[in-house]
Amino acid sequence: MTKDVLALTPKMPDQASLLAALHAGGPDLGLTATDDGAVIQLRTAAGRPLVSVEAPLLVHVPGEAERLLGAGTTAPGLPYWWTEARASTATPEAEPLAESVCGRLTLLLGGTTWPPAAAAHTARVTVPDEPPATQDFPTVDALTDSTAVVLSDRPLLPLTAWLSDTLRATAQSNRALHLVTPPHVRLTLPLRTALGGAPNRWVVQDPQGGYYDGLAGVRLAWRSGTFAPIDSTLAEAFTVGAAPTEHRQLTVSFRTVHAPDERLVLGRALEAAWRHLTGSPPVGWGTAEPVNLPWSPQQLTDLARERIPAPTQIVAVGGPAIATQRVSRTTAGVAEEISLTLGYERPQDLPLAALESLAATLVTEHGLTTMLTTVRAARADLTLLPRVEGPPLPVSFTLGPRDVRKIGLPRAGRPPIAAQPRRLGSPASPALHYPLGDGTDPKAWSALQTLGAYLKTAGGGPPSRP
Repeated sequence: MTKDVLALTPKMPDQASLLAALHAGGPDLGLTATDDGAVIQLRTAAGRPLVSVEAPLLVHVPGEAERLLGAGTTAPGLPYWWTEARASTATPEAEPLAESVCGRLTLLLGGTTWPPAAAAHTARVTVPDEPPATQDFPTVDALTDSTAVVLSDRPLLPLTAWLSDTLRATAQSNRALHLVTPPHVRLTLPLRTALGGAPNRWVVQDPQGGYYDGLAGVRLAWRSGTFAPIDSTLAEAFTVGAAPTEHRQLTVSFRTVHAPDERLVLGRALEAAWRHLTGSPPVGWGTAEPVNLPWSPQQLTDLARERIPAPTQIVAVGGPAIATQRVSRTTAGVAEEISLTLGYERPQDLPLAALESLAATLVTEHGLTTMLTTVRAARADLTLLPRVEGPPLPVSFTLGPRDVRKIGLPRAGRPPIAAQPRRLGSPASPALHYPLGDGTDPKAWSALQTLGAYLKTAGGGPPSRP
């Protein structure tokens, strides 16, 4: 398994301290860097990757070390520097070398390591001569024509910058990314979302032998250079321990569209939803995990402008919630696609009564086109184990004024479902909010499917996607 080792330091790892840390393997190892300098690699003389060290990240957001590394983690006071070292699986000496790199950084700069025992490893590590590397895809543990494989046993796997870059690299090379873990490993919601689409997979080692898909549960086998389903049956390990839980997750997925005005500030719709459901704004945002920047819609907007015409994807955190947001240019304007998930330890704590007023706020102030809210029985800490979960159950759907006009208010306002919609926003050009359930009735899916088919037929096409 790939071993990740982290150094959390109150001082910035400057060039001198990084060189001292990287010298843990002695003078015979080579150093290479990516084109943008974001990753430095220690390599054998023959060129085999040993340890990859990411550019240090300055973290301003409270609670990220505890969220991603465990409640017992001790981090320096804010802000602090987060440096990740990743050991290759190809050479046994790579793991102690990564530990020595991080141990040396904390020896020089103060702070702590994760795992904590790595702080004691500061000695030089001797690496024997190795055959030349057979592939040059340094962030993965195995590479075939169709698949890049990453092995990890980190207890909680986030959508780190290197995993995000690896996902992009595999997509550009027309490969799948298969993330292989033991069954105790959890994923954060942003990584779950990133791995949720084919051909990528979360591959879990079955304690009884073989592998299974951590999201779908089907049994897998390594065939022709990739992990593929054996059949449609679920692995027993996927279904064990799937007893109902009192914990709930509320997910609000919505889309807004704005005119491409130079005064436009992005992120305000997300902040409005966050405040409406929690009473406070997000704490921080970033392009990966750990989330390192204090919440700032203006800085988010500046980043999106720099990346045009490419889309911008961010992660936001704060309190019992986490969100992903994608900003892109479309023919209709500037679109924000947001998925906000909140965790609750008791079903009675779900703020279902606030959803209609939230929809009204997003319609009148933030250009809402669609909003779907769902509830599922799942962990309140918003992490995912490779176990079966109940499906998300629809609570409500909101259709913005533009699509209501396209379909026609008389038709859109009389759908063939039990609960009739409520008008929101301008009386002259209203949005429609369709109640579907309370998050406990599976029949709500049938109501949503009936509604979606009706609106698609009435409007001559699908409503704007959430």
